[in-house]
Amino acid sequence: MDDIFKQLEIILEQRKNASAGSSYVSSLYNKGTDEILKKIGEESAEVIMATKDGIDSKIIYEVADLWFHTLVLLRHKNIEFDKIEQELSRRFGLSGLEEKANRDK
Repeated sequence: MDDIFKQLEIILEQRKNASAGSSYVSSLYNKGTDEILKKIGEESAEVIMATKDGIDSKIIYEVADLWFHTLVLLRHKNIEFDKIEQELSRRFGLSGLEEKANRDK
C-alpha cells in the first residue's frame, strides 16, 4: 500500500502545473483551500452515511474518497505524506490517553 501513496503524491504534485480544465485535482487546486475543505467535509459525511448503511463495500469506497481528498489537501499545502507517517510513527505504542494528556499541556 505504501507504493500507492508515493505514486499518488507524485501525481498530485504534477497536477499543480496542469490547467484547471484538464484535471479534477487541478481544478480543486485552482479553487483553493476552501473548496478542498468543502470536499473533505462532503466525503466525511458520506463515510458516516455509508457506515450507518452497514455495507462494507460502500464504507471502503467512501473512505477512499475521503483519504484521496485529504491527500489533495496535503499536497495543496505542500505537506509531504512522509510527515503524516512520521507523526503516526511518533504516536505508535503511545497510549491514546497519554498522547491526549500530553497535547493538553
